[in-house]
Amino acid sequence: MVTKSDMFNLLPVILISVFSFEVAGASSFKFASSYGDHMVLQKSPYKSTIWGFASTVGETVMAHVTGRGSVSTVTKPGNDPSVVVWIVQLPPMDAGGPYTITFTSSEGNLSLSDVLFGDVWVCSGQSNMQFTMNMGYNSTAEINDADNYPNIRLFTSMQITSIKQETDFLGLQEGWSVSSKETVGGNTWQYFSALCFMYGKRLYSTLKYPIGLVATSYGGSPVEAWSSPDALDTCINKSEIPAPTYKNGDVDPATYSSLWNSMVYPLLNMTIYGTIWYQGETNSDAPHGLNRYNCTFPAMIDDWRLKFAEGSGGQTSNMFPFGFVQLAPYRKGKVASDWSTMRWHQTADYGYAPNERMKNTFMAVAMDLPDFTSPVGNIHPRDKEDVAERLYIEAMIVAYNRTDMLNQRGPFPLGFTEVVDKKTVTISYADANATIEIRTNNGFEVCCVPRNDISDTRDFCPFSSPSDRWKDAPITASVSTSVTIDYHNACSSSNPYLGGIRYEWLESPCDMKKCAVYNQLSGSPAPPFIHFVTL
Repeated sequence: MVTKSDMFNLLPVILISVFSFEVAGASSFKFASSYGDHMVLQKSPYKSTIWGFASTVGETVMAHVTGRGSVSTVTKPGNDPSVVVWIVQLPPMDAGGPYTITFTSSEGNLSLSDVLFGDVWVCSGQSNMQFTMNMGYNSTAEINDADNYPNIRLFTSMQITSIKQETDFLGLQEGWSVSSKETVGGNTWQYFSALCFMYGKRLYSTLKYPIGLVATSYGGSPVEAWSSPDALDTCINKSEIPAPTYKNGDVDPATYSSLWNSMVYPLLNMTIYGTIWYQGETNSDAPHGLNRYNCTFPAMIDDWRLKFAEGSGGQTSNMFPFGFVQLAPYRKGKVASDWSTMRWHQTADYGYAPNERMKNTFMAVAMDLPDFTSPVGNIHPRDKEDVAERLYIEAMIVAYNRTDMLNQRGPFPLGFTEVVDKKTVTISYADANATIEIRTNNGFEVCCVPRNDISDTRDFCPFSSPSDRWKDAPITASVSTSVTIDYHNACSSSNPYLGGIRYEWLESPCDMKKCAVYNQLSGSPAPPFIHFVTL
């Protein structure tokens, strides 16, 4: 009987195509900086890729996995004739390890030791993803617990911008490392990302095989900085793209494509399983791209998927799972804000994920996790544990097809039934998969309009929050799958017709875990929504 291990040993030497790069000064036989001892490479059914630099064109580079066989490639020039590169694609490897992978050529020998095969996740965004473990709640216990997860491996890029696409990282905060209290509990804002680690820890606890976490984030950055020129072209006229700006001689992270160039592009050859993302605060008003975020964010996801697939030789899925966090609360009270509109735009105006525009995505709702006394600013809530748990639940459903966990998903409206003479609306929230829990009777608003012949009630009922045209509509009844709201005190004789309904449409809509509608089993909250009635 031939085992999978035997099949690998029987594989012939394979010549692999080479991706050309332009790297100034690269002239020796070495790995790209995104590879190193203790790393995780993507497991089967995908093939993982390993690449680096050399000095001479036409040299054979042989890669050998201890006990599993060999593959090879030939060095080729990059776009700059003085630069030589090589890339090897390993055959699919089952989860596990550790392995030693050696590379030989006439220029020398290289090796990667203590390599595991598992799932590789990229964690990206702005400061709430960069937010490190030592800054969060329960940080001491979480950091000490990291010693118990040696099969989780960590990598953090340096926060550096660039005006051009950089083939390799310009610097690292932390190269590939085994999870430990030292590697997780590094310096503030450096390593390791609290959300990324706690998400990965939950994946590992369920999947029981290695997890590689690649943290690449930059505080205060807009989505445009993480988008390639191709992605920007989808949503923004070239004439509207501002010229690069500089701070202290460095490219400002607000410069379009500046973080794509230096903190995403160097990863494209790596085979990955998926991405999680926490960003949006910087884009949360009109002057900074709010009104196009429903285009720019989905376009960035599409482009990342395409380019990771191309860079990995088709091994990273061109529909890899992409999770994101809907914005958490910021300021206390009913402040004038577009935060709720931003949450809506994060879903491409569907209110939930995945959806028709954002397929194979998943979302963690965080609007009920305020932290108005956070020592690093109330825009940086310390509770990343609940966010990680909510992302994990959705990832299990979307990224790992765990349909048995559908009953833990945050509920979203399935239908609206108005009883005009009673001035009530029943909102159906769940099907047989889940039961809802009501924690307060507040959170719903209605907008009433003067005529029943208005072609589009959005012309009368604004997105803005707060707004005098939106009135509170309390929950007056609920059952396991629906709530009923009463709007008879909201509509007047001058505005008698129901034009819209919205839910938790405030920057900071409720106290800690005290919004209105939750999944009873998991505690996952219902996301905010806005619904316009067709008259």
